[in-house]
Amino acid sequence: MKVAAEQIDQLYLFTRQHYVEYYDLQSELVDHLANAIELQWKENPQLSFDAILAIEFKKFGVFGFMDVIEERKDALTKKYNLLVWNHFKAFFGFPKIIATLASIFIIYNLFIQLQFGLEVFIILFGTVSSAIIFKLSKTKKKLADNQKKWFFEDIILSYGTTTGLLPLPFHLMYWFYNMSKELLETEVSLLILASVFVFYTIFSYIMVVMIPSKANAYLTATYPEYEIATM
Repeated sequence: MKVAAEQIDQLYLFTRQHYVEYYDLQSELVDHLANAIELQWKENPQLSFDAILAIEFKKFGVFGFMDVIEERKDALTKKYNLLVWNHFKAFFGFPKIIATLASIFIIYNLFIQLQFGLEVFIILFGTVSSAIIFKLSKTKKKLADNQKKWFFEDIILSYGTTTGLLPLPFHLMYWFYNMSKELLETEVSLLILASVFVFYTIFSYIMVVMIPSKANAYLTATYPEYEIATM
């Protein structure tokens, strides 16, 4: 016996009811369950579709599909982080390394010329962080409106787990704020501030602009059916 089209629809509904919201993972689980049901029917043709589905679902353990979701999330997050890292490394190759070093030099001199480096640091970091948060809020709305959710698309447009870097500048500001004024005004500390700001801005640009602009290519490479499914 073969799993009928209406039963395939039932399997999609079943995965959604068990907290699998991403279409790509739903499709893999539906394919796995459909194959398992057909194999069971060969050995036990008297069993109903629902009975076999219950048997197969129990094989996933007490947490159901949650372990599968977490495993896929970990794998795709690692893939995303590798994309970010590869883009970041490109800024230390020619010719981008020149622009990177020039940016650090310009910010460093700005701190020195204005003679209140921490205040400028706070304004610059606040501006970049606010832009990320604003863009993230707009992206979240776009993702919520999508009829079909793709796991890797969600990670790309939500900037993966690297949004955990957002509080970093504020921790640094607090640390520098509690330093003695004499230490804060040293050229080394100002160079550190300038470098941290430039690196943070590069990471932000990669996450907010570069990777999302190439999202379709990354998603098509991950899911060959993505382009057809989103037409």
